[in-house]
Amino acid sequence: LVLGGHRTMAEITTPYDNLVRRHGVRLVRDTVARVDPAKKVAVLASGPTIAYDKLILSPGIELVFDSIQGLKAAHESGQILQAWKAGPETAALRRQLEAMPDGGVFVMSVPIAPYRCPPGPYERACTVANYFKKAKPKSKIILLDGNPDLASKKALFTDAWSTLYAGMIDYRPNNAPFAVNAATMTVTTEFDEVKGDVLNVVPRQRAGEVCEMAGVRNDANGIWCVVNLATFESNAVPNVHIIGDSILSNLPKSGHMATNHAKVCAAAIVELLAGRQPDPVPVIANTCYSATSDTTSGYVATVFRHEPGKGYVAQPEGGATSKGDELNFAYNESWAKNIWAQMLG
Repeated sequence: LVLGGHRTMAEITTPYDNLVRRHGVRLVRDTVARVDPAKKVAVLASGPTIAYDKLILSPGIELVFDSIQGLKAAHESGQILQAWKAGPETAALRRQLEAMPDGGVFVMSVPIAPYRCPPGPYERACTVANYFKKAKPKSKIILLDGNPDLASKKALFTDAWSTLYAGMIDYRPNNAPFAVNAATMTVTTEFDEVKGDVLNVVPRQRAGEVCEMAGVRNDANGIWCVVNLATFESNAVPNVHIIGDSILSNLPKSGHMATNHAKVCAAAIVELLAGRQPDPVPVIANTCYSATSDTTSGYVATVFRHEPGKGYVAQPEGGATSKGDELNFAYNESWAKNIWAQMLG
């Protein structure tokens, strides 16, 4: 919504103040430079160490810029942005869209799954198209998807593209970028060389860097963290738990899901520290809203039950909308406010 010009960064920013004031959380603004699981300490960049009984890592994703030729340099120069972590880069990408001429081309890419927020790229295409429709009606979006089809909410997004933004969004599946050229503003895939006025190329992703420090980025490719999904404890390093987008599982890498990881993990740690066994079959849910315009949204909702030996299994409850509407946009905003309040007090 910020990229579409419908919200400001201030409107999607919530401080940590309540965690400190209301709940007595000690907030340390620093970077972890090293984790020593044997000594059970985290070493901070400024020098001090923090000892732990249980270490919970929630670093989200790390963008693998080297997976696309030329992208790292183009990103460092500020020419080709990702804005896949909300912050200053979000505002910078918005400024690029505002400066783009009417009739310009916005080239986006979708990394091969798994990646943070399966519907995110397609929602971004909708909100930017909504902005173009009002402010730059001659402009187009080329959406290069590394996947064979939309990774999430296909019915919702294809309906929006055909009814709200007919002719504006050129969707190209099986088109993962392997090179970019910031000088010529082109993206090269196996099938195409695409030129744009603004490029938003999002590379493949992996568990955040601190997971590598702790020795828990341990799947077969050294990309994601394998955990006991009933407790979110690493299966490689005792007393280190990982929640959120960094884990390897069949669960979607969504914000709502990450908060459910946190609740299950916290409950399990309470039991473990008390010498009891945690619940082996926790139930969690995923609810994800996506805006299709500045006034309409749709959702997907799924309930999962953990089954030992199988992981989380989707239950019959739940469903998804095939069209966006104004009521779900109101629910979308309420969901956001409530989940921020849950996390940040």
